[in-house]
Amino acid sequence: MSLSQLRLNLVEGSVSFSFTPQAARDLQTAIATLMDSLKAIATGSSGTTRPAPKAVMEYQYTGDVFLEIFCNPNIWPSPFAAKVLITLRDDRIRLTTEAELTRLIEDLTEYLSQFS
Repeated sequence: MSLSQLRLNLVEGSVSFSFTPQAARDLQTAIATLMDSLKAIATGSSGTTRPAPKAVMEYQYTGDVFLEIFCNPNIWPSPFAAKVLITLRDDRIRLTTEAELTRLIEDLTEYLSQFS
């Protein structure tokens, strides 16, 4: 299992931590499902009926650190406006903040480009 540093750019600042390529691919899969939900909500909101509520995304990774990424697609008007709540902790520190979904996607793509 190879570990490399994933850098997440936050609304203010950034954070880097050890992360595996497989965990990054798993996170990309969870984000793809979230994006489908966000797009369905955005296209369905133009009609007269309310779209059915979509499931929230709750991604968790446990390695050198514990990472949780949460997003409720039902509160964002589009994928471009969406933000995710990030919790990153270990036995010494806990960071809870938010990041733009589009920036998270870019950070993951950049991280995974090292391994292709």
